[in-house]
Amino acid sequence: MNTADKAREVIVKAATGLLASSGPDAVTTRSVAIAAGVQAPAIYRLFGDKNGLLSAVVEAGIGEYLAAAPAGHACADPVDDLRAGWDLAVEFGLGNPALYTLAYGGPGDLTSAAFSASMEMLMRRVRRLAAGGLLAVDEGLAVLIIHATARGAVLTALSIPAGLRDPALLTTMREAMIAAVTNRRPAVPQSGPAGAARALRASLAGQTTLTAAEVRLLRQWLDRLTARTGAEGSD
Repeated sequence: MNTADKAREVIVKAATGLLASSGPDAVTTRSVAIAAGVQAPAIYRLFGDKNGLLSAVVEAGIGEYLAAAPAGHACADPVDDLRAGWDLAVEFGLGNPALYTLAYGGPGDLTSAAFSASMEMLMRRVRRLAAGGLLAVDEGLAVLIIHATARGAVLTALSIPAGLRDPALLTTMREAMIAAVTNRRPAVPQSGPAGAARALRASLAGQTTLTAAEVRLLRQWLDRLTARTGAEGSD
């Protein structure tokens, strides 16, 4: 690695740390130069401007995610492999909120090497579904649906305070995606205990038999039943 590459790596690492700890507004030329132990002109020389630096940070972050992703198929079943890949992408987004929002919160750079590599990895999963006769829509549309649901799930979850997020949101969005692009039935059940619990919970507002305390307790039980049943269905 030559001197310029080493300097680039140090600067990107410093900018990544500032982004993760304090958000994009903290990634200024001055703050990055101080954190990286370099002069500000070096940043301009290597990246052009702040936007060029942020693009390099996104490229490096997604590159690390792709490098850590399973090289082969995580599951023998292509549909389960798609689930695993979707979950992995969502987990990455939730674990790296500032980086993910920077990469996918706006139009983004669709020509970047990292984005192209991530879409190719997704396309391989889709082609595997197609080869197994499991794909319900065109390959290109399937890729867009999968990407859109994962992106939407992460950005929606990140817009909600962590303590108020409902885990069922991610499971339900994932299974809606599975139902849309494959010919498999979704793992989230639509009937049985969970369906009955949802129906009963919806009717609680109009009842006059139970006390307020009893209603709160019953609602807690119904919430646990629907959440538990949904989790079991997605195993």
